[in-house]
Amino acid sequence: MADTTGKTKDAGWEVGVRSTVPATGQRVWQFLLGDGLPLWLGDIDDLPTEKGANYTTRDGVTGTIKGYIDGYRIRLSWHPSDWPHDTTLQLTVKQAATGTTIAIHQERLADREERKLMLGHWKNVIEHITGELGAQD
Repeated sequence: MADTTGKTKDAGWEVGVRSTVPATGQRVWQFLLGDGLPLWLGDIDDLPTEKGANYTTRDGVTGTIKGYIDGYRIRLSWHPSDWPHDTTLQLTVKQAATGTTIAIHQERLADREERKLMLGHWKNVIEHITGELGAQD
């Protein structure tokens, strides 16, 4: 039987990673949409937050803002220039007992191999984010 971990009924393959940092949600959110933006999205001056707004990073990732709740969640399409399709990426911060949990969720991945690739990528990203937030204390 094939491994179908991460396969959804209607959103293709998906992946999610999360980590909790000992910081306030406001501090984490400001970091993720400020100095920490290049860590998870790529090199970009400013990410628009209006639904329907488009963005392009300097390394060729393009997308559209699908939803934004200040201090809590941003949902956007994410399309690297060398991929034949886009995916949906969601970044969420939520208060936890020991600080704030950062969650990254990506759906509409093409297949098991792409999911495996992105799982490694997002694990690395969240490790860098938590490292940077920890270094600021």
